[in-house]
Amino acid sequence: MNSNFETEIKSLIFYVFSGFLLMAIVIVIFFYKSRKKIIEKELEKKDLEINHQKLLLRAVIITQEEERKRIAQDLHDDISSKLNIVSLNSHLLKTPNLSESELLEITDNIINLTTKALDNSRAIAHDLLPPVLEKFGLNAAIEELCLEFNTAKSVQVNYKSNIDFKNYQSDKELHIFRILQELMNNSLRHGKATIITILFDKIDETFVCEYKDNGVGFDINNLENQKGLGMKNIESRVSFINGTIEFSSEKNKGITVIINF
Repeated sequence: MNSNFETEIKSLIFYVFSGFLLMAIVIVIFFYKSRKKIIEKELEKKDLEINHQKLLLRAVIITQEEERKRIAQDLHDDISSKLNIVSLNSHLLKTPNLSESELLEITDNIINLTTKALDNSRAIAHDLLPPVLEKFGLNAAIEELCLEFNTAKSVQVNYKSNIDFKNYQSDKELHIFRILQELMNNSLRHGKATIITILFDKIDETFVCEYKDNGVGFDINNLENQKGLGMKNIESRVSFINGTIEFSSEKNKGITVIINF
């Protein structure tokens, strides 16, 4: 009887131990698979982030190349051609027996063409880096940008800033300026907006820019609208200032853009 009891005890211990061992194996497998899924999701997330960064970088490169082409075209077609004519007129001054009227006409041509070449070179330099941004800071540069748009008479731009950008990094200021420039161009060209409102404010330690227009808007869920070069260029500049950007828009209800940086 004792022998049977010992056998039953041993069997019970064996089954309990086997049960615990089986449970431990199941738990280990469960945690392994769960951990594997978490790792796979993290890798997928990283891949998406890397692909997104690649798209942003590609947008920056394409934008830079387009800008270089435009500047090269302006230099070649406009300034170079004017300087060539100046050079030809300068050689005409060596022509013997020029009358006073001919001399005056050639000199006037040289002065007029040189003045136009200087004006155009200033315009190109202004596009590359607005002088007012470098000299007086971001607020002054945005005010000048708004004034330029307001003079077009087709749009009214309202700008207000509760932020002092004096200690802000100058390279980041340029990115913010270009973001607003791109948004305003889109509002005017594609959105057909007549009113644009820009507000800078500080919430806790975060700078916030709220941009609104009353244009035709667009379907924010449409992937084609999100893939545009202008949109990618804006997103890439936002990433350079370590910021976040949020778009909200509906057809015929304008657009609202919130930038935190």
